[in-house]
Amino acid sequence: MPQPGTAIAEVRTSCIGAMMGRQTAVGCNRYDMKLAPSRSAPQMRPNIEGQHAQLVLLVLLHVQVLNISVPARYKSDDFLLSPRPPLPSPTMVSSAALRAYFSPAAWRLTPAPSSLAPAHLRGYTNADMDPVPLEGRKWTTFSYIAYWTSDATSAAVWQLSSSMLALGLSWRQAVPAIAVGHTVIACIMVLNGTVGARLHIPFPVLNRSSFGFWLSYFSVISRVILSMFWFGIQAFTGSECVYQMLKAIWPSLAHLPNHLPESAHITTAGMMCYFLYWMIVFPLMFVSPQRIRWLFVLKSIIVPPTWIAMLIWAFVKVPPSSHAGLIADHATLHGSSLSWAWLTALNSAFGIYATLAVNIPDFTRYAVDERAQYVQLIIIPVFFTFFSFIGVAVTSAGQVLYGATLWDPLRLIDRWDNRAAAFFAAFSFMITTLGTNVSANTLSVGNDMTALAPRWINIRRGQILCVIFGGWALAPWEILASARGFLTFMNGYTVFLGPIAGVMIADYWIVHRGKVDVPAMYDPHGRYRYTGGVNWRALVALLCSVPPNMPGLIHSINPSIPAGGAVYISDVAYLFGLFTAACVYTLLSLLYPARETMLHAPILDLDDAKAYAAQYDDAFAEGYGRDNDEKSDGSVVEQREEKEKDAYEVLGRA
Repeated sequence: MPQPGTAIAEVRTSCIGAMMGRQTAVGCNRYDMKLAPSRSAPQMRPNIEGQHAQLVLLVLLHVQVLNISVPARYKSDDFLLSPRPPLPSPTMVSSAALRAYFSPAAWRLTPAPSSLAPAHLRGYTNADMDPVPLEGRKWTTFSYIAYWTSDATSAAVWQLSSSMLALGLSWRQAVPAIAVGHTVIACIMVLNGTVGARLHIPFPVLNRSSFGFWLSYFSVISRVILSMFWFGIQAFTGSECVYQMLKAIWPSLAHLPNHLPESAHITTAGMMCYFLYWMIVFPLMFVSPQRIRWLFVLKSIIVPPTWIAMLIWAFVKVPPSSHAGLIADHATLHGSSLSWAWLTALNSAFGIYATLAVNIPDFTRYAVDERAQYVQLIIIPVFFTFFSFIGVAVTSAGQVLYGATLWDPLRLIDRWDNRAAAFFAAFSFMITTLGTNVSANTLSVGNDMTALAPRWINIRRGQILCVIFGGWALAPWEILASARGFLTFMNGYTVFLGPIAGVMIADYWIVHRGKVDVPAMYDPHGRYRYTGGVNWRALVALLCSVPPNMPGLIHSINPSIPAGGAVYISDVAYLFGLFTAACVYTLLSLLYPARETMLHAPILDLDDAKAYAAQYDDAFAEGYGRDNDEKSDGSVVEQREEKEKDAYEVLGRA
């Protein structure tokens, strides 16, 4: 019996040979296409219909790329046909291949078994969700420096700082808001990042210890939606970069007729460039997380010099008589309006990396040790404040030169007469969007969706879904239509992320003091089941911290809906949600502790579980070791293959 995958490789090779006019030992003839094991067979005519061969080849290539399984029973001699059957209808072959391709059973995964989950619960996880083994921990201190250097020079950071000027703040008021905001974010990053570096588990698994096995899905789904939104925003910014690059080469692009209505908030040329950027970023979805570090290094080398060059340009281009205007106070707000606008800007500074502050364990789990990620505490506030100052300074120069607040750097580049400078500046910003989208957005979605549906989605498929839905279904050009719309989006989703971060920090560092049971996080019936899979303490904390922000959020989206004094709470939504959720969760956990989760020592693996069970007579720890000793990988794989047979039955009948 051939090994799994042999038949696919042979049919793929034989179909290619048939289209190139070569004869193959086992392959596709003009009558039909069949899968065969590796053995010699009579030569068959290679004049298969080219159209059908290409269709079947496309299906088989997707089988390889997307891990579509082929059951063992369909790799047998039953698939060999005599070379003289009646000629079938061309539509019959094509429709059979399509039915097999779109059959749900064909897309079902056979994931590598988890080393921690009990055998009978393997459908809830797979090896991708396991703690990272020692050989996979390759992120050093330099890796995190390169990562944050590249992210600090993203277009979103420029847009954040510059949009504060558009709201009426001066640079002296905007820069401190950015500094304070990123200092707080850095502390949250290190607190949650240390857990990932210490336990080497991803965010979806870690979240189960604080929210309960089933309530944690709320956090995961929230993260998926927000990452898809961020992918779309970064993709639209990347499309603007593509537009500026093409316009620098072919200036006539600026005069391309627009066939879209003004209400679409995007032009025909813009949509074309958006599609081109989408085609550039899509192949990067197939780069593994362990190999993505080179992209951060590339960004950290190329992008920062571009920002510094733009700062030099700003001071050189502005006439000496106007230099005083660059450092002058251009604030247009005063009194309480200025105070609340500053708090809104501060909340927006939280929002730009509030998502990553929650799922930073997805990256720190690859750290060589937990000390490697401590550098984030320094480089995040320093780098983001410095590069935000550059954005504010260059935007102020744009106010002097062009008489308008060009808060989007691509709109500023659009005013340049030097085509070479415009091309390289736009190329630099495009590199930043590529890196951010691949790392912070699509990879996060891949991890989260793997936890949601491990039988159907792996990290690669999750990234592809993010590119499709985040890139097209969420219409990012609507969010970026104005500076106020951008800040409304930034403020809006912090309503949910602040409370999630607060509960996670309080649970690990205050309530459990770092003593958690890692194997239990993989078992829906383990010690973190709480009450029906829901930790009611975390649920109450969410209910106390999220609803008070909703009236202000609704008012910011639709100003015609009054919110009264609640609008001021939403101006500090992240801090309010963070501290309210953390305090409520801690208080409830002290008054009504979940005693089954209170440990004397951390349990990191099954060996720790057995030792803990022997020392403290713990039933949960003893059960994990027994369940994993009894698991049988072979029987599970055979059952999975039996359930996947439907996909290739249509090919056999054809």
